Amino acid sequence: MTSTFDRVLDELGSAVVTGAHPAWERRSIDQLAERTGASRSIVREAVRVLVGLGLLTARRRVGVVAVPIGMWDVTDPRVVGWRLAGSDRDRVLAELRALRRAIEPAAAAAAAERASDASCQDRLEALLAAADRLAAATGPDDAAAFLQADRELHRSILGMSGNAVFRRLGGVVARALDERAGIGPDLHDVALHVAVARAIASGDAAAAAAAMREIVDGT
Repeated sequence: MTSTFDRVLDELGSAVVTGAHPAWERRSIDQLAERTGASRSIVREAVRVLVGLGLLTARRRVGVVAVPIGMWDVTDPRVVGWRLAGSDRDRVLAELRALRRAIEPAAAAAAAERASDASCQDRLEALLAAADRLAAATGPDDAAAFLQADRELHRSILGMSGNAVFRRLGGVVARALDERAGIGPDLHDVALHVAVARAIASGDAAAAAAAMREIVDGT
């Protein structure tokens, strides 16, 4: 069940992203409380989160002001979700594909180069287990299981890369993968995921990068 805070956060965040609360327009906490039907304390907490995401500024005697997209944390999964729900969905999907193509093949190559490191063995085991679960989720009713295994596989690869920035982008990659929810697994796509896991396990950086690039390009 969605809490009142979550509902208010989604409503106010979506309002900024969709332009219902236009950039540089000022509103008071009381106005936002009236709009959402929530208490002023809940609205203040939601505003605090949105300030942290770069969507709003809030100052005493000034009020709550929406800011333009150049100031947003567009890699935060919540912001990604609000943007995907808006009229710019196709543009956002294209941006997500470009981001994934830029980082995930490189992450797969780096993971392969670190596969023999003792510090990576837990993540490698998680990666191979996710690949096994993904390969088993090929039935018509396995979309949810496939998505869960897919998320784990990509998260493991980003974690194994040893790159803190790649790991930080794991949330936005997972949010991009969520757009596949309800779509049945494709056998060629499954084979590619298994191939990237095996290439990483064997330390073949070039093959891992190539397989991941094909995965992203086929999304």
